[in-house]
Amino acid sequence: MKTRIGILTGGGDCPGLNAVIRAVVKTAAKRDWETVGILGGFDGLLPPRRTRLLDYHEMDGLLFVGGTILGTANKGQFTAKIGHGIAQRIPDDILEAARTTVSELGLRALVVVGGDGSLSIAQQLHEKGIPLVGVPKTIDNDLEATAITFGFDSAVDCATDALDRLRTTAESHGRVMVLEVMGRYAGWIAMYAGIAGGGDVILIPEIPFRFDRICAKIAEREQDGRRFTLVVVAEGAHEHGGTYATSGPQETNREARLGGIGARVAEEIQKRTGKEARVCVLGHLQRGGRPTTFDRLLCTRFGANAVRLIAEERYGCMVAFRPPDMVPVPITEAIGRLRHVPVDGDFVRTARALGISLGD
Repeated sequence: MKTRIGILTGGGDCPGLNAVIRAVVKTAAKRDWETVGILGGFDGLLPPRRTRLLDYHEMDGLLFVGGTILGTANKGQFTAKIGHGIAQRIPDDILEAARTTVSELGLRALVVVGGDGSLSIAQQLHEKGIPLVGVPKTIDNDLEATAITFGFDSAVDCATDALDRLRTTAESHGRVMVLEVMGRYAGWIAMYAGIAGGGDVILIPEIPFRFDRICAKIAEREQDGRRFTLVVVAEGAHEHGGTYATSGPQETNREARLGGIGARVAEEIQKRTGKEARVCVLGHLQRGGRPTTFDRLLCTRFGANAVRLIAEERYGCMVAFRPPDMVPVPITEAIGRLRHVPVDGDFVRTARALGISLGD
C-alpha cells in the first residue's frame, strides 16, 4: 500500500489555496505517495467523513485558479477563536473523532493550510497525537513566525487597483473617497496598499485615530489646491478611546465580524468638512480571483516544503518563509501572537515622511 497523506484548507478563502494543494499533490506524487483531500475544512474529518483522492493529473491548471477545490469553513465543530480573538479549546470528543478518521484513512500525516485560527486547531490536533504540518495562509499577513503569508500580496494588489480607480473619480468630482479594506486586527493591507496606491490618509488598528486630525489633513490638501482626498481604512481601525466596528451581532461560537468603520469615517468627514464623502468596501473581493505571480511562487514553495517536512517527520511544525529560505518552526511559535504593524517601524516612518496622515 502506498504512503498516503492528507490535506485540508481551513478558515477564510484566499488566492493561492489551490496552488498549495497542487504543489503538495505533485510533490507527494514524485515520492510515489497518495494525497487525500479533506473536504469542507476540519469538519470533513467528522462523520459523515468527506474526502476524496486527489489525482496528480487533476492538478493541471490549478496554479492560477482562485479559491480551493477542497472547500473551506471558518465555523462549525472546530472553532479555536471566538469574539475578538479569544482562544478556546476544541472538545475532546471532536478531537478524538478526527484522530480516528486520520488513523482509519491510513494517513501518514496531515497538511493543514490556514491562519492563526486554523493553526490553533492544528496544534490541538497534534497534541492529540495526529502527525501534521502547517502552511501559513491569511490575507491579513498577521502571523508572527513567517515573514509573509500567502494571499496577502494578492489582497494588496486588489486594494491598490481599487485606489487607482477611486483616485480618478475622486479627482473628477472633488470628493473624499474612503476605501475600507480587510486585515482584522492588523493594518498590513491598509498600509501596503495605502502607500502603493497614493493614499492621503491611512487608518490602521495599531494607531487609534482622531477625526480632527483627519479633517485637518483634508483642509491642508484643500489649501494646496487639491480638492480630493483618498482615505484607506483597515476594518479593525478605531477612534481614539473607541472600539472596533462590527457588521452584526456576535454569533455564537464564532469570531466577531469586523466591518462598518469605513461608512462611519465617511459620514463623520462629510459632517465635519461639508465635503462630499463616499465609501467603498472591498470586502470579499480581496479574497477572490487569481493569485499574483508572487503568491503563486510562494504557495508552490510552501506546498513542496510541507511534503519535505512530512518526509523528515518534522511534525507539529509550520513551514515559514524566512527570506531567502523556507524553514520549519513549531506551530506553537506561530499562533497566539499576531504580528502588527510596528508603530515606530519603517512603514509608519515612510508614510509620515511622505506626508500621509495616520489620523493621530
